Amino acid sequence: MARELGTTVAQRGLTLVYGGGRVGLMGILADAALDSGGRVVGVIPVGLFSREVGHTGLTELHEVPTMHERKALMYDLADAFVALPGGLGTLDELAEVVTWAQLGLHQKPVALLDVDGFWDPLIAQLDRMVDVGLLKPANRALLLRANSPADALRVLTTAEPRYTEKWISPADR
Repeated sequence: MARELGTTVAQRGLTLVYGGGRVGLMGILADAALDSGGRVVGVIPVGLFSREVGHTGLTELHEVPTMHERKALMYDLADAFVALPGGLGTLDELAEVVTWAQLGLHQKPVALLDVDGFWDPLIAQLDRMVDVGLLKPANRALLLRANSPADALRVLTTAEPRYTEKWISPADR
C-alpha cells in the first residue's frame, strides 16, 4: 500500500510531504513517488539524519533541530494527511494533527489508510469514546477512513473543511 500510495500521489501530480526517512514504509512511499516522477519533500530532525536514516534523493529536504519543529513544518507544508499503518510515531503524529483539527487550528482533512483492518482497534476505541461521552461525534468524524490509496485521495479531496469546537472563535479563523 505504501508503494501504491507513493505512485498514485505522483501520478496525480501531487507533492508528497513526509518525515524524510529512507527506511521502512516511509522510505518505500518516498521511493515509489520519486520513481513515478513525483515531487517529494522530506522534513527530518538533524539527529535522525546524522544516524543515516535520512533520504538523500528527495526533491527537497528540510533538516530541523527537533521533532516538534519537524511536525510543525510538515503540518504547515501539507494540505491533507494520510496515516499508513505504523507505530508510536505514527500514533503521535495522527493524534496531534486530529487534535489540532478539533481545536480549529486547521481545516485539513485526515484519513487512515486501512490495510487489512489495521486501524480497526483504533476506530473501535474512538467509537467507544463517543459512546461513553468522552469524544463528541463531530470530533470523531474528523478522522476519515480509506481502504486503498485511490480511495484515500478521493476521501481527502472531497472532504469538507470542518470547525468542530468553540476553542477558536470565528474571528480568529
